Amino acid sequence: MTTAGYGPTGAGQGPDDGSGGGWSDPARTAEAWDGPARPGPLPPRIVPPRGTAAPYPQPAIPGQAPVPGQAPVPGQAPVPGQAPVPGQVAWAPPPNAGQWGGPAPTPGQYPPVHGQQPAPPAGPVAPPSAPGPAYPPQGASAPGWPAPTPPARPAKGRALTLVALGLAVVLALVAGVQAYQLHRLSDRLSGTDQRQAAAQQGDGTRLDDLDQRTQTLERQAGAQFNPEAVASAVLPSVFRVRAGQFTGTAFAVGKPASGGGTNLFTNFHVVESVWASGGREVFLERTDQRYPATIVKVDEANDVAQLRTTSKFTGLVTASAAVKSGQQIVVVGAPLGLQDSVTTGVVSAFREAQQGSGPVIQFDAPINPGNSGGPVINGQKQVVGIATAKARDAEGIGLAVPIKVACDGFRIC
Repeated sequence: MTTAGYGPTGAGQGPDDGSGGGWSDPARTAEAWDGPARPGPLPPRIVPPRGTAAPYPQPAIPGQAPVPGQAPVPGQAPVPGQAPVPGQVAWAPPPNAGQWGGPAPTPGQYPPVHGQQPAPPAGPVAPPSAPGPAYPPQGASAPGWPAPTPPARPAKGRALTLVALGLAVVLALVAGVQAYQLHRLSDRLSGTDQRQAAAQQGDGTRLDDLDQRTQTLERQAGAQFNPEAVASAVLPSVFRVRAGQFTGTAFAVGKPASGGGTNLFTNFHVVESVWASGGREVFLERTDQRYPATIVKVDEANDVAQLRTTSKFTGLVTASAAVKSGQQIVVVGAPLGLQDSVTTGVVSAFREAQQGSGPVIQFDAPINPGNSGGPVINGQKQVVGIATAKARDAEGIGLAVPIKVACDGFRIC
């Protein structure tokens, strides 16, 4: 059984009337194929050569042989003695009907003989490859092919730009909100500071008022008579005096003596016996202590005597203003020899000087023999007089020499 394939041809050889007498299978020549007809192999995909103008090769003209030394065009049978160009594959036509059971090739379908060009196809020639456009090589453009389009901008870059813009807008909004909140907070703090300043000013005003009230209360309290406070302040400066057979009272007054020691006042009638006898020494007693003193000067008319001791004691402060009736007083002395005795009363009157005597202060505080020479103290702990006598046939009538008389006469206050 003969095949419809291509075999070697020579000059004057060609297809017969379809019996296949001069054609044989190029792959199997020893024996014929007894099996059922099978299709031939698929033709390879033809890629247009680089740099050519036509996308596909042109078919051979019937009766024209290929040019010697030129590779056969795909779809054209090779010429004897001409080897195919490497990289190109010869295309075999489908088998004839005599070998494969299909219809025999028609004239024009046989391969061209030596020295002849293949006949042109009856219709348009389509490439044996899969349908689809053939693309020109990279970097080259052929006639009929559009220029390559520029690459599109990556979508990722646009997305990053949009994200950055969104973040910028969000940050601007956050910054604006924070600035507004800070402004409101600043206004609130400013208002708070103003209110606090006003409150502090009001507190300062109230504190000033409170201080003034306190001072007023202190003055009122100081103006109130407190015999206990007066007595505790003056007692350390008051002494019992022993002058011979007589006892009385003396108190330290004024600044320290010029030669050192302390000046004291008492009544002249207390030291009169010692002074009359030419003596000058007396003794000051306080609790269990005894201090020698000297009679320095006497005023018989006003019943005042000045004593001086080498011991140092605190002198009492004398009042500069005259006493007034009704003013409360404290009298300190040693009645009947009893030390540190304290009585209280008020000023009954201030008696001007009369015939044979100077001015005196009348008071109602009880006094007794031994109080002579003792201090009469007002509520401010100041000496206003020197107790000197009492009425014999009446109670509540005591007399004192004004302290101003003693200070003016002895200049030691």
